[in-house]
Amino acid sequence: MFTIISAGIAPGFALLSYFYLKDEYEKEPLKEVFRIFLLGMIMVFPIMFIQYVLEKEQVLLLDSVKAFTTGFLEEFFKWFIIYFTIYKSMEFDEHYDGIVYGVSISLGFATAENILYLLGNGIKYAIGRAILPVSSHALFGVIMGYYIGKAKFMKRDEHHPWMFYSLVFPILLHSLYDYILLKEKVWLMIIIPFMVFLWWLALKKVKKAKHNQLHYRKVTDIFYRDSGG
Repeated sequence: MFTIISAGIAPGFALLSYFYLKDEYEKEPLKEVFRIFLLGMIMVFPIMFIQYVLEKEQVLLLDSVKAFTTGFLEEFFKWFIIYFTIYKSMEFDEHYDGIVYGVSISLGFATAENILYLLGNGIKYAIGRAILPVSSHALFGVIMGYYIGKAKFMKRDEHHPWMFYSLVFPILLHSLYDYILLKEKVWLMIIIPFMVFLWWLALKKVKKAKHNQLHYRKVTDIFYRDSGG
């Protein structure tokens, strides 16, 4: 039991540490990061219940519908929790913070899901799940967090498109990921290049968020210096 739980937790914590330490400036309080991580873990249970009801009602018969429904539910709940728990917080004060919180809630969800899966199916799946489901959730979180961070520092009348992107892009990518996995005959040939693409896209967003963060700091420093602050 301890071995399975450790194997279920380890990849999530490793990936969260990686993206957290990428923040070279003012790191987010660990208390807040862990709180969002826990909310992500708790989120697993209502989503599992909703999916169970939909399957019993035979709503998810087509692979495309099942993939989109799963992607929509999981990414919408993540987005909803970030927006209503941390988005307006004073701790969320830099562009890269969106990525930290996006990854945190995503990996909280992925970690709880991973533990439940390993408990039911055995530790032999631990490496495969670390490479695919856990890391993909982290990458969806990076993309969501990038656009949420972008929206946070736009003018009030300009932030809506970025909030829209922060929800739509992760849903589309997550749905496509799930749809690939449902295609049993060809999924392995497609999922590898797709994961490479996800890592490339996520790391590109990380680099861009750090650049925007540095630019924002420079502009703020110039403003305070010129104003005598």
